[in-house]
Amino acid sequence: MSLELKPPPSAGRHAVIDVGTNSVKLLVATIVGRHITPVHETSVQTRLGKGFYQHHLLQAIAIRQTAEAVQRFAGQARDAGANTIRVLATNAAREARNSDALVRAVREASSLDLEIIPGELEADLVYQGVLSGCSNTNAGMMLIDVGGGSTEIIIGTGPHPKFSGSYPLGTVRLLESCPHGDPPSGDEREEVVARLRQQLETEIAPTMKGVMETFCLTSLQLIGTGGTSTLLARMVNSLEGYDRARIEATVLSIDDVTKWFDRLWSLPMAQRGRIVGLPPEKADVILAGVAIYQEIMKFWRLPSLGISMRGLRFGALLQGQVGQH
Repeated sequence: MSLELKPPPSAGRHAVIDVGTNSVKLLVATIVGRHITPVHETSVQTRLGKGFYQHHLLQAIAIRQTAEAVQRFAGQARDAGANTIRVLATNAAREARNSDALVRAVREASSLDLEIIPGELEADLVYQGVLSGCSNTNAGMMLIDVGGGSTEIIIGTGPHPKFSGSYPLGTVRLLESCPHGDPPSGDEREEVVARLRQQLETEIAPTMKGVMETFCLTSLQLIGTGGTSTLLARMVNSLEGYDRARIEATVLSIDDVTKWFDRLWSLPMAQRGRIVGLPPEKADVILAGVAIYQEIMKFWRLPSLGISMRGLRFGALLQGQVGQH
């Protein structure tokens, strides 16, 4: 993924590198107050969480590839004029028994310190990032950020979330816990759906009892942020690239999401990789991603899904803790 936008000429620039379970992502942007203008965005899939969830050990190859990606992105950030660079890591690094090896590899490769942030902070940064792109900041929102290792659910109105939770539910994690054939069989598809429904009923919904008494969830604007929701918007619009305006103007109904679930789960990976808008390297994780969104929308009877390409990295810039050079 790569996005280039021309920034205001005099604003200061800062960068955030997000080390996720599936991909490493870079944002370089100008910040004026709470207004963020992206200058350069790119990402690469390093699959840090590959083979991770059985023993909770990061693999040496994934560590090396991730550190190299951070080094490369740090160079791009400096070339783009970033004054500071912040490097964050999320779920896989949080849960890893050998996270120190990743921290050490990143420091040796780039001379940058890697921050492994807790799930609660990740959820708050996602909320602040999405809010930075909203014209009506007082509208009630339910944000869903599906990552490789975790899913964040945030509900709020105004500048601060009223509820946030980070759950061990992600695309890479789900794929590794529910292996399937190519194409998946009907039984394998039903196993994934059943697992998601059980997790929603027993692990996620009970933590949200208080907020459900305060909010009518179906009255909230549901917004997805992260790779899966962006890919769904790209496929709906047959977009080869990342057109921010068109992606963020996309609204998917629950029927749209279900149709994509049925289509994607019926195809072998080679055919999924030929769908316009779906990069071939994401043709495996998209199965778990679309399943997660479908089951969340069905579980709470949420009629539609909006898309935001702002999230963790934008929130991290607003937090004002970028300080490495």
